[in-house]
Amino acid sequence: MTRWVRCFWDEEGVWFYFELDTDGYVMRQVELQEPGCRALAAAWLVECQEAQKAGRLAEYESAYGLTAELPISEWEGHDPQWLSANEFEVVWSQARRQLQDRQRPQPS
Repeated sequence: MTRWVRCFWDEEGVWFYFELDTDGYVMRQVELQEPGCRALAAAWLVECQEAQKAGRLAEYESAYGLTAELPISEWEGHDPQWLSANEFEVVWSQARRQLQDRQRPQPS
């Protein structure tokens, strides 16, 4: 069963949003920097794996970041807040749009 959570890392002022599989592994991950919810990452495990196979993992990481490798249950000190699928999708869409906009060349 897929689950969606968010956690706040106070030391860095970053919100982490996770889409988790049944075992707690991260399938999609969003990182938003406070204040202003600036997107730092919006990575999808499937895309990461495809980029790695194609030899483009560094390029993908530069654009979208990477997903966490450990299951969230192994993280110490996390205090997850459960989200609905829709709440996660809204955050995911906005973060991806922000990151994609930064990749576009700026007009001269």
